[in-house]
Amino acid sequence: MGNPNVGKSVIFSRLTGVNVITSNYPGTTVGFKEGTVKFGGEKAGLIDVPGSYTLDPTSKAEEVAVEMLEKGDMVINVVDSTNLERNLHLTLELLEYGLPTIVVLNLWDETKHKGITIDVDKLREHLGVPVIPTVAVTGEGIKELIGSTPVKPSQPKRTEDERWTEIGRIIGEVQTVTHHHHTALELLGDASIKPLSGAIIAIGVMAIAFEFIRLIGEGLIGFVFDPIFEIYYKPIMEGLGGVLGDGLLFDVVIGTLIEGEIDFTQSMGLLTTGLYVPFAMVLPYVFAFYLGLGLLEDSGYLPRLAVLVDTIMHRIGLHGLSIVPMFLGLGCNVPGALSTRVLETKKQRFIASTLMAVAIPCIAQIAMIAGLVGEYGVIGFGVVFLTLFLVWLILGLILSRVMKGESPEIFLEIPPYRIPALVATFKKLWMRIRSFLSDAVPFMLLGVLIINGLYSFGIIQFIGELTEPLITGLLGLPSEAVGALVVGFLRKDVAIGMLIPLNLNMNQAIVASVVLAMYFPCVATFVVMVRELGVLDMLKSSVIMISSAFLVGGLLNLILGVVL
Repeated sequence: MGNPNVGKSVIFSRLTGVNVITSNYPGTTVGFKEGTVKFGGEKAGLIDVPGSYTLDPTSKAEEVAVEMLEKGDMVINVVDSTNLERNLHLTLELLEYGLPTIVVLNLWDETKHKGITIDVDKLREHLGVPVIPTVAVTGEGIKELIGSTPVKPSQPKRTEDERWTEIGRIIGEVQTVTHHHHTALELLGDASIKPLSGAIIAIGVMAIAFEFIRLIGEGLIGFVFDPIFEIYYKPIMEGLGGVLGDGLLFDVVIGTLIEGEIDFTQSMGLLTTGLYVPFAMVLPYVFAFYLGLGLLEDSGYLPRLAVLVDTIMHRIGLHGLSIVPMFLGLGCNVPGALSTRVLETKKQRFIASTLMAVAIPCIAQIAMIAGLVGEYGVIGFGVVFLTLFLVWLILGLILSRVMKGESPEIFLEIPPYRIPALVATFKKLWMRIRSFLSDAVPFMLLGVLIINGLYSFGIIQFIGELTEPLITGLLGLPSEAVGALVVGFLRKDVAIGMLIPLNLNMNQAIVASVVLAMYFPCVATFVVMVRELGVLDMLKSSVIMISSAFLVGGLLNLILGVVL
């Protein structure tokens, strides 16, 4: 246990290795990690509970932390050595609780950089339990931690005022602080949260991160996954198709042949598109995004970005941490939908998921939009994304006012900038990738199976014929665009690609790009959102997406017809 941003998860990773299970606490979307560790010669279960400032909960995460504490046999309390006074509040509460405890003074190396000296022996005397200095990212102190024996504390129960008085007395006797000059990282940290310099830094960081993710994602697809599927996996599927022969089983397993060939993006077979979409299309961007996200987290930048955008986010019923799903959604909406778990209330998760699905196109879709409207220069591309931004803002303002529920303030500790430890970053990346594969891939396969069935029974074709007057009349698109909208439920970027041969004019290309971005999430995002929001809320979100897409598309068609 420990405050947020004290290196608690890195300590956990050091103690447990990679054999970790990530779960949600029953009845909540608050996550925790569970692993095993050799402690005192015995194999023990170790739980990394949500970060908490107090045992008197002020958020759902803190409520879960307190509930899990009741099930524990001992506590490893991780403390930020550079913020000892604030961290000791939770420490004293834990000692008063009475479980055998070890206190870990993490970030020990940074105390030297900040001119902080802590007398560890005196601190042990005051607390009455083992106190172990550690540097989690390098492993310093972990061996001593494993070899320590937890001690049952004998601290008296205190009132809040008595507790802070005791903290002041302890700090006065064990800690001294000498003057030191600001480092370059500290100066950068200060600049990152000021409105003007912070905005400039944020734009630069986002641009670098976006390019980093694009290059890695596209590189993995082009040089690793596409060759694997085309050169090695496709012949296997062709051989299997020959064994299965024509019929329903072939349609389900292999799917529909496109010009006599298996097309992994459109065949919609369980073992073709069903595996290609999650592994070759989504996983590369998920990998790239989680790597980039881990580096931003471990460097200490994300909390600063959250604070910087907090005021804007509150206008649409969210808070600063909502920038994480939006940022993730630019790479792939699937991890964006999964990351809404960081938000505290049902209202916030609904608004964040809906806005992300409506107005945040994934990077693969952005690339195809560029191909569709790129010939029209900055005007075409700019109108598409200006429209999506206005939709994100206006729809957010509306939802924040009509939806019931709370949008609590952001309570966020801003850690100092640090150089990320790559070992810890890649361990976290592996845990997230494994969680994505176990959570999302089964739902993607189910979604592909459902789409396959709808195609087989002609239901999707019927929907296409039914909506054709709406597409051509309201949106001004050719009737052939109906097929793209239908395929868009499977993959939006593929759907936009289907529009390129139609030789759309500039107005049509802009309207089609906006509507395809807004009207519905791809099947992978849809099934994840069903799981995260529940069926009823997903139905509400779907109504919002479809109605807003056609309303905006119709208005855009009308405006562009007059202006351009």
